[in-house]
Amino acid sequence: MRHELSTLGSLLNERVAPSELHLNGADGAVRCVACGHECLVKPGRYGVCRVRYNEGGTLYAPYGYVAGIQCDPIEKKPFFHAFPGGLALSFGMLGCDLHCSYCQNWVTSQALRDPVAGTPPQNVSPEQLVALAKRYGAKVITSTYNEPLITAEWAVAVFKEAHKAGVVCSFVSNGNATETVLDYLQPFVRLYKVDLKSFNDRNYRQLGGRLQPILDTIESLVRRDIWVEIVTLTIPGFNDSDDELTEIARFLASISPDIPWHVTAFHKDYKMTDPDNTPPETLLRAREIGRKAGLRYVYAGNLPGYVGDAEDTVCPSCEATLVKRRGFRVLSNRVRDGKCPDCFTSIAGFWNGRLQPVERAA
Repeated sequence: MRHELSTLGSLLNERVAPSELHLNGADGAVRCVACGHECLVKPGRYGVCRVRYNEGGTLYAPYGYVAGIQCDPIEKKPFFHAFPGGLALSFGMLGCDLHCSYCQNWVTSQALRDPVAGTPPQNVSPEQLVALAKRYGAKVITSTYNEPLITAEWAVAVFKEAHKAGVVCSFVSNGNATETVLDYLQPFVRLYKVDLKSFNDRNYRQLGGRLQPILDTIESLVRRDIWVEIVTLTIPGFNDSDDELTEIARFLASISPDIPWHVTAFHKDYKMTDPDNTPPETLLRAREIGRKAGLRYVYAGNLPGYVGDAEDTVCPSCEATLVKRRGFRVLSNRVRDGKCPDCFTSIAGFWNGRLQPVERAA
């Protein structure tokens, strides 16, 4: 296994470029600012992510390959308030700055950390990825599968081409960002999904991170007028108490009542096989908690057929059903120019390529 791991590492080390997200330090050390760990990387060493490394005082970042690529319904990301029923070309690399024991993308995210993870990199150019998006009629291109913050230079190279071609750029991320990397992404990224995994710093430290950088990222994204949707995977005994779900909902509502919150169901995966799978009742309970906290758009996800109309987008004023869904399928879409056609209430989102204004809490 060590031989396979080192072989994968050598393949990745051939597919790099000098990082644009670092600060120079003393004695050849560099401070990486691609993610919230802000690793001080000495010559010959790697950051926590295991894919950004210092060679001779230069920080190198992954570049020029994909380890996964697929054309998905945009609802799978999930973005529910952007291009309903549209397609998103999803691409990803290898590595992550966290080590969640329940990761559903562990084959790509835990490469170089887990000997049984990893998939061979495939060389590709930004132009080829954008051409593929155009060929399939994808309105959005998404950096996902691994943690895209640690491969942000490659994502931006792709996004520059996508921007020129009129394809909307998005991130599907754990949100463990820095202000520097958000500055770097802001000219290109229009949609950003953040996993808010818990509201307990102790839980986050079990996953290899901290809570505060994720909260800071969410606030910063909304302030930057980047469309944000939040996902919380509800895990029995980990983050599904009324108190914790209430804290998450109140935090989001304190930034903006218009932030969509997706509460999704855990299933046994990777190294977490002890908790029971999340029942539909937990998702519906979380949805009600979110509504009571003042959130206008709360969705119970990934258990289609078991959560009633909790996947639908409903007008917060007249309660008309605007977007009807079942799983990743859009059955109907009545949003017109970002508004409810019945009462003309503005519906927050990135409708038809334009951001509908978001109400921000005082």
